Amino acid sequence: MEAPDKAKYYDHEEIDVVPIREIAQEVLSEVSRVIVGYGEILQQLFIALLVNGHVLLEGVPGLGKTVMAKTFAKTLGISFRRVQFTPDLLPADITGTKIFNQNEGAFVLQKGPLFANLVLADEINRAAPKTQAALLEAMAERQITIEGQTLQLEKPFIVVATENPVEMEGTYPLPEAQIDRFLFKLWLDYPEKDEEVEIMRRQISGESPSVEVITTGEEILAAQKIMNLVYIDDRILKYVRDIILKTRNHPQIALGCGPRASLTLMKCAKARAAILGRSYVTPDDVRALIIPALNHRILLKPEAELEGLDAKAVIKSIVEDISIPI
Repeated sequence: MEAPDKAKYYDHEEIDVVPIREIAQEVLSEVSRVIVGYGEILQQLFIALLVNGHVLLEGVPGLGKTVMAKTFAKTLGISFRRVQFTPDLLPADITGTKIFNQNEGAFVLQKGPLFANLVLADEINRAAPKTQAALLEAMAERQITIEGQTLQLEKPFIVVATENPVEMEGTYPLPEAQIDRFLFKLWLDYPEKDEEVEIMRRQISGESPSVEVITTGEEILAAQKIMNLVYIDDRILKYVRDIILKTRNHPQIALGCGPRASLTLMKCAKARAAILGRSYVTPDDVRALIIPALNHRILLKPEAELEGLDAKAVIKSIVEDISIPI
């Protein structure tokens, strides 16, 4: 891939994104000491953190989704809570409730696991819709209402949810309104041949490396502010618009992307540029994130599915049809 021509896409005052690039490189390198492979997935997790978004991880059991989220949080130096979603899980089990304290003679707030910086919602589709819906306010508004009392969540706040796409019996598929709350839907494939051997080597040697804390929540919040200043040219904004509009009138798509998808692509492209050490966005930043940002936001027509097409294939065809701004 050729280096982007700065003169094409940048004509504003330079901003310093070196701190973001350095933090990203150190964090991803540290997590890679525990997680073998999945470099692109880890980068997209960091992008989600920078834009204050949530991630849905989908993959068969045993790929290390839970370990990935836990290690990621530890490296970032932020609080982490894991919730195992089950059919009998109640909304109060994740948001919290008020309990009567006999010593004080009053009701005391007992905060739930959502009061953390990074929350892992493990097997989210195993919980009933009522409990899934309890996440909506937290994910969208960064707040929780408990018995009429509204409480702000800690910053940064990110939900990493996992799904097992194989065992669907007894599960509750996420409604469109909830899926749209996720910034990315990421698919974890099986590891490569060499990566699988490395996983076994580490098990034989008994290696269980402990990761170091690279950054803090305060530094992450500062990085988010810097990321917002990354320049994006009007031509790239129109490029994003054209991609989104194409999903709304595509012959194989029953339901296209809404304005939230446009904002997602814009913000994530800025975050990717900052991670790579650029203070301006190029079309490659957009193209690299189109599939994870859009694959869960479109619904295909039944005839398209009968033809064996999936969301990724249709999105790729859309990208090929839209000319790159020059």
